[in-house]
Amino acid sequence: MAVSQKVRRFMEEGGWIRRVFEEGMALKAQIGADKVFDLSLGNPVLEPPKEFHDELRRLANAPISGMHRYMPNPGYMETRQAVADALKKESGLDFTGGDVIMTCGAAAAANVVLKTILNEGDEVIILSPYFWEYLYYIDNHGGVAVVASTDDQFQPDLAAIEAVMTPKTRAIMVNSPNNPSGAVYSEDRIKALAALLKRKQAEHGTEIFIISDEPYRRIIFDGMAFPQVLPHYDNSVIVTSHAKDLALPGERIGYIAVNPNHAGKDELSGGLAFCNRTLGFVNAPALMQHIVRNLQGVSVDAGYYQKKRDFLCRNLGELGYEVVQPQGAFYLYPKAPIEDDVAFCRTLLNSNVLVVPGRGFGTPGYFRISYCVEDWVLEGAVTGFAKAIAEPNA
Repeated sequence: MAVSQKVRRFMEEGGWIRRVFEEGMALKAQIGADKVFDLSLGNPVLEPPKEFHDELRRLANAPISGMHRYMPNPGYMETRQAVADALKKESGLDFTGGDVIMTCGAAAAANVVLKTILNEGDEVIILSPYFWEYLYYIDNHGGVAVVASTDDQFQPDLAAIEAVMTPKTRAIMVNSPNNPSGAVYSEDRIKALAALLKRKQAEHGTEIFIISDEPYRRIIFDGMAFPQVLPHYDNSVIVTSHAKDLALPGERIGYIAVNPNHAGKDELSGGLAFCNRTLGFVNAPALMQHIVRNLQGVSVDAGYYQKKRDFLCRNLGELGYEVVQPQGAFYLYPKAPIEDDVAFCRTLLNSNVLVVPGRGFGTPGYFRISYCVEDWVLEGAVTGFAKAIAEPNA
């Protein structure tokens, strides 16, 4: 047996997003990419902003001596300070470069944080619908994932969260704007969550972290401001990346930010730097650190995605789908018209429309649409959605 029993089981039960994506690649090769309406993967077709290309050309034309060498494991201090300055402006907290660790994207950041804070058997609460790979990240470091449901608007349900808390609760992972629902957790819910965790810390004599996964925080619609987590709870860290806000998913550049009010921030930051190295990431990509240093105030145009959201919500609503309008990110999470979401996704595949079943996010009965695609893909998919809701068991 080439792989362990655990990995074999994980491969069989998970990986829905990549599985559908690979089916799409095969279908495109068979019938032509222009006939396939692939809404499976959060892989933006939007190009990075002009400022990114300007920085890339500047460095290529006038390279800095030693710019591709090792640096301290947390990253270049100049880049960390640039991130800290932006976070200070956004949150009002007194961030410094020492509170920031540059990472190989948000996935690496999450693994580094979990490795640093978890003891064997510690519990980490995740909110469904959730990004499926959270389960594996938590397992990677000896933790136990505990699922709490959200309400019918995909907002945190405080009663559900409290019901699954135990003395072993070490952290809760929140992802807002959320993948897959696009929900933005309200400031009132964040404040209520912070109050709950403070009460539970006092009750159990433990330390509980909020790990706030924020790669979509600059992709927010309808003039909303991003509700910050850190000002409301000292035992909190951000994990994020520039995959979405700068349209750089393949460059794997992100960071961890430790709340500057956390009582043990120096020890925590030291542990994060240590785990960044010993997990094999070593350091975030040097070239990307040089580039994003000057791009902390830059982002793709969220209006580009808002127009696509509006198009899909209007058309799917008219067709009879039940949809909670997302407030951010670039995902839509409708209810499937039949109970079996996998079977319904197969029905959509008959019309060459690829989406991901909701059980891949811990909520069977839904399906995820990723609308970070060209308009012609969305327009063609609507025809498939119409056919599928008319004959959902076809």
